[in-house]
Amino acid sequence: MAPIATSREEFDEIPTVVGIFSAFGLVFTVSLFAWICCQRKSSKSNKTPPYKFVHVLKGVDIYPENLNSKKKFGADDKNEIKNKPAVLKNSLHLDLEKRDLNGNFPKTNLKAGSPPDPENVTPKLFSEGEKDAVSPDSLKSSTSLSSEEKQEKLGTLFFSLEYNFEKKAFVVNIKEARGLPAMDEQSMTSDPYIKMTILPEKKHKVKTRVLRKTLDPAFDETFTFYGIPYTQIQELALHFTILSFDRFSRDDVIGEVLIPLEGIELSDGKMLMDREIIKRNVRKSSGRGELLISLCYQSTTNTLTVVVLKARHLPKSDVSGLSDPYVKVNLYHAKKRISKKKTHVKKCTPNAVFNELFVFDIPCEGLEEISVEFLVLDSERGSRNEVIGRLVLGAAAEGSGGEHWKEIGDYPRRQIAKWHMLCDG
Repeated sequence: MAPIATSREEFDEIPTVVGIFSAFGLVFTVSLFAWICCQRKSSKSNKTPPYKFVHVLKGVDIYPENLNSKKKFGADDKNEIKNKPAVLKNSLHLDLEKRDLNGNFPKTNLKAGSPPDPENVTPKLFSEGEKDAVSPDSLKSSTSLSSEEKQEKLGTLFFSLEYNFEKKAFVVNIKEARGLPAMDEQSMTSDPYIKMTILPEKKHKVKTRVLRKTLDPAFDETFTFYGIPYTQIQELALHFTILSFDRFSRDDVIGEVLIPLEGIELSDGKMLMDREIIKRNVRKSSGRGELLISLCYQSTTNTLTVVVLKARHLPKSDVSGLSDPYVKVNLYHAKKRISKKKTHVKKCTPNAVFNELFVFDIPCEGLEEISVEFLVLDSERGSRNEVIGRLVLGAAAEGSGGEHWKEIGDYPRRQIAKWHMLCDG
């Protein structure tokens, strides 16, 4: 009986040993997990923060330029500024971390003998310090303004151009804009941002972030375009559109800057440039073009078939000379929109062929209270699309629109096609 008692004591000690090992294992696991979390947190804090903003389009290779350890506005020009006096060198180093929420640098009260305000020194960086890099055209821009343009001055845009031969990439840095007009009459300020397009193909479209309530926005955003050969740079042009964000309606266009790259030599390194902002070149055309529409009214099923066939002689939408048109079709009953459709976008053409069919169910008998609106728009990725022209067909429509509508009512089940002139949207 004695050996049996001993084995029972051994079995009683096994749960105690297992519990001790489990406790040690649990303590070790918790300690390991806490150590890993601390390591991840410290590694994240040591990493260089990502660049402020780059607008990336689907299918386009656009990547931000790494900020690395450069936290100074004038860090790229450090070697050229070394020979400057100490006062100028200190005044050019603007700490980006001290900017306010609008991207502006806080103003300081200057005392006698204190270094000058950075805002007063920065223009010298472009006009004197970098005189070798700035093109002659940009230096003449401020003196070539007529008296009318000086009265309606829209500000100045500062930017830099560079070509990275190692990466075969074209680099554009939008630095800042100064002296913008106030687009908000109540607050007497603006919420500016900039859209940039590489012409003539308009494949690369980017935009900066919006800076709130400022007339001197400091963007300092870099856009890198890969896959553009250096030999092709001379054939391109940069189109900058300066806008003011409006939360409740279409954004206000402040102006534009067009930079043909022909004759600009980027083999010597980065080139700093500044250009006066001019009024947007609003298209002046005798007409908005024409739209070919086919309609068929089925009285038995109470449906309306609309076919958007073609558009021709569409006006130029911007400086590139070509638009990317598409058509929105809105069905109205008693002046209330009850259905909407749209066609596909046709790239870079003033004479688009759509051939797209839409069938609408009519909620009432007859077409007296029904009307169809056609909006021809220019597709702009990353911004609100611009209306090229408008057409309304219905019983109350004048001219060819009313005649076309009367015909489909008189001849149901017959497909009737007509060309119509577009009017202002």
